[in-house]
This record gives sequence, C-alpha cells and structure tokens, in this order.
Amino acid sequence: MTTRRRVGPADARSWLLVNGARPELFDERYASRADQVVLDIEDAVDPAHKDEARDGVVAWLGDADRPAWVRINDRSTTWWEDDVAALAGLPGLAGVVLAKTEAGEHVTETFDRLGGSTPVLALVESALGIEEAVNVARARGAFRLAFGSGDYRRDTGTSADDLAMAYPRSRLVVASRIGGLPGPIDGPTVSTSHPVLREQSAVTVSLGLTGKLCLDPDQAPVINEVISPAPSDVAWAQSFLADFEARGQVIRDGSDLPRLGRARKIERLARTFGVQPS
Repeated sequence: MTTRRRVGPADARSWLLVNGARPELFDERYASRADQVVLDIEDAVDPAHKDEARDGVVAWLGDADRPAWVRINDRSTTWWEDDVAALAGLPGLAGVVLAKTEAGEHVTETFDRLGGSTPVLALVESALGIEEAVNVARARGAFRLAFGSGDYRRDTGTSADDLAMAYPRSRLVVASRIGGLPGPIDGPTVSTSHPVLREQSAVTVSLGLTGKLCLDPDQAPVINEVISPAPSDVAWAQSFLADFEARGQVIRDGSDLPRLGRARKIERLARTFGVQPS
C-alpha cells in the first residue's frame, strides 16, 4: 500500500467516515485524499453486528503504519465500555470520535479508559450537547469538537437551512476557542453533487469551522480545496509579511495587528496544506 504525507488531526480538513463493518474498504479508504480516516462502529453498524465490526477494526489497527480514528458508541450505551476496552493501546489508533457527547465527563471518562493519552474528538449531536459545548471543550482529554448535524436536526426538528444551522455551528466555534481547541469539524454533506458540497463547505469556512466530515472519498479533495487558504490569500499574506519585515516590524495603526495575525495563520496553513501563492 502506498503511503503519503497526511495532514495532522489538529489541522485536518476532511474526515472520511468508513463503515466499520466493511473491512474490505479500509485499505482503499486509507489511501484516499482524506486528511484523516474514521472507522465507524457506531451509527454505520447494525446493533446485531457491533461485536463483529469492532473485532475487524481492532485487527486492522494492529499496524502502527496506518493510523486511523474510530467513531465509538456513546457513553450511555452498553457498547461503549467494550469499545474503549478493545481499542486501548492499539498501535494504529490515532484517536477516538465519541458519538453523542453531552457532557465533559463523557470525554474524560473515555480518555481515562483509553489510558490517558489517546485524543478524544467529541461529536456533539443534540440540543443538550450544544448547550454543554463549552464544558465539553474544556474537559480533560478533549482534542477537537465535531458537529453531528443529522442527529442534531432529528433531536431539535431544525431544518438543514444554513440560517437554521448557524447557531449550533457558531456555538461549537465559540466553545472551541474558549477551550483552547483547534477549530471544530462540520457535519457531512449527504448530496453527491460537488457544487452543493463546495457551497456547503464554503458556509463551513464562513462560520469559522475548520474541518468537515465526509461520507465518500471523492468528497475529500473538494473539502480540502475549499477549506484551504486560496492562492490569492497566500500571495497577500506573503506580501504583507514581507512588507512588515522590511519596515522593521513597526506597527503603523490599529489594523496592523489583526492583519498580521491573519497573515501568519494563512502562511502556516499554506505550508501545512502545500498551497502556493497565485
């Protein structure tokens, strides 16, 4: 299997969900252009096949050369304890995505059961989870937040309209900032249309989220492109930073510091994602 440089999880844009009951797909999906791969043993797997799916994921994660995340069942289920017990210490486990997180304790208990070093990505999928997002983000072991948009709509009756979904997304952005976490990860786009995916990914960026779940490997390149800095933005950042250095790093007015922060962030992300200036 060909290996490639993968964007680290703190900056990862595309998070590809892979059905944990389909081990024949694991190698192919891992070789995709997704920044991170998530083997799903929660909603993707029928309850009658949870144990079988978990066993297949555990077997695949025995190889440290192909690290992946695992979406585990939520803390309230009978499967959660078996999930964390089976995954703890596996060489290929990059971290876990904790489904239906509604309290900081859910994160910390998961983190501790996994040995106290495996990162926990908290998937927030309900009204209670959104309202507890700050506590979740501050919890020991929390690595990043993600939005379970489909289950949130089911829980609240909210439509998929961008305006209706702006509040929960913004809550996760603010909570992540308060908790000192990287930007949150948006829910997936169900449509197979790339123009729709591009439009929805642009909304993700506009609200301050910095990643997006995806359901198909073909979605990953689109998400990566939209969430990355545009080449024109990279050109602006490099020009601004060069001018700032040329004038001896002298601040001229109140707009310089915000622009300096933005330029440095764009330059760092451009290096991380391999974006060249236009």
